[in-house]
Amino acid sequence: MDYNHIQFCLDKSKIDLQQLKRLFEVGAFWAKDRTIEEISIAIKNSNPVVSVWKQKKLVGFARATSDGVYRAAIWDVVIDPECRGQGIGTKLVETVLAHPLVNKVEKVYLTTTNQKSFYQSIGFQVNTTNTMVLLNQSDTESVPLLEESTLQEKTY
Repeated sequence: MDYNHIQFCLDKSKIDLQQLKRLFEVGAFWAKDRTIEEISIAIKNSNPVVSVWKQKKLVGFARATSDGVYRAAIWDVVIDPECRGQGIGTKLVETVLAHPLVNKVEKVYLTTTNQKSFYQSIGFQVNTTNTMVLLNQSDTESVPLLEESTLQEKTY
């Protein structure tokens, strides 16, 4: 595939949130109702974040979270429907997988509804043995967190 007309970018600050919201609306049924504020928070708390550009139009996006050693998860992989079938999605996922925070972890997780065969072609395997989910309840009381500066080291 010739990617001369396509640019892959790792700089979060270059992402146009309005364009990303539009990309989610047209290309990701699971993310079409996200707000700009929510998208911004997700990007801030993710690394790496990869955007794909065709000239000045955002045509692809993916993000990951990782501890850099044991586990990583890839989130929100989306390609503009007009650009699908050109190998851009494969290159996008490979770019995330090649990132230093992801490329050496023991396991990389990914959740998908309809694209299992696509991800299997990249090397992912179906995992039915240990994945669980907790649907967070908004009425759940959160545990207060202590600031690091208030913690005191104790010797026992």
